[in-house]
Amino acid sequence: MWVYLVALVGLYQLLHWYRERQVVSRLHDKHVFITGCDSGFGNLLARQLDRRGMRVLAACLTENGAEELRRKTSDRLETVILDVTKTESIVAATEWVKERVGNRGLWGLVNNAGVFLPLAYLEWMNPKDCMVAFQVNLIGMAQVTLNMLPLVKKARGRIVNMSSALGRLAFCGGFYTCSKYGVEAFSDILRREIKDFGVKVSIIEPGSFKTRMTDTESVIEASKRVWEAAPEHIKESYGQQFFDDFCRTSKEGFMKCCTDLSLVTDCIEHALTSRYPRTRYSAGWDARFIFIPLSYLPTSLVDYILTRSRCKPAQAA
Repeated sequence: MWVYLVALVGLYQLLHWYRERQVVSRLHDKHVFITGCDSGFGNLLARQLDRRGMRVLAACLTENGAEELRRKTSDRLETVILDVTKTESIVAATEWVKERVGNRGLWGLVNNAGVFLPLAYLEWMNPKDCMVAFQVNLIGMAQVTLNMLPLVKKARGRIVNMSSALGRLAFCGGFYTCSKYGVEAFSDILRREIKDFGVKVSIIEPGSFKTRMTDTESVIEASKRVWEAAPEHIKESYGQQFFDDFCRTSKEGFMKCCTDLSLVTDCIEHALTSRYPRTRYSAGWDARFIFIPLSYLPTSLVDYILTRSRCKPAQAA
């Protein structure tokens, strides 16, 4: 019996391996629009797809970022300036894309643009200052998608949305994590609504990676500014020792961030080029073996695991 079971599992893995490697045809004719290409995942992905021969339309926030990207890529790649928090910028970028793709439509839309807020407890932060996370990571992403959707439907193409392992397991990150939960919900709803049009939607859920947004010193300095600006009664309830321990553990965590960004961009490339893209991609050892598995456990058990070694606030009950 065990022989048959092993053979069945082996056959399944073989079929899965074969299916995963089926690639769509005529990639050199397909346009892909990527947001957030100034640095990080978007920048690397644009260069990666350009080397593969695809027609990359890269959206950057700054002209300096766009110019630097053009210097590192072929003449096929084109850039446009896009601020996803401004409706007029999104509309203009959509018209720019429409002129380039013509009747072929847009094969791939990659919503990569994002911001990371100062790492802090929710109570330490001013909610008004946190709206940028929703404006960029969620609302901007949704507006870009809905504006580009007719072009993607015409090509029966792909939409790839950048979420996070924190979009599956909320244990830190405050309003940033809240915005990524929104990305997950938006993507799930969209995938089910447009399935009949032949458009596939994939979600990327990276763990901790070393990018400009997760620079250790910058993150800790931002956390200190938030702490200093918090009301005195809040600082008294947590205590300076609690905050110092928070900074120490945060710094240790960020120093362990993976430096191989290709683990993420390879997932995005697969979602764009495979005949059978996955619904979700987990990138990074921490996402695949810690965060995502933890998200399936009972909530009370997860709460215990994530908080058992945490320093107690000064005025803890």
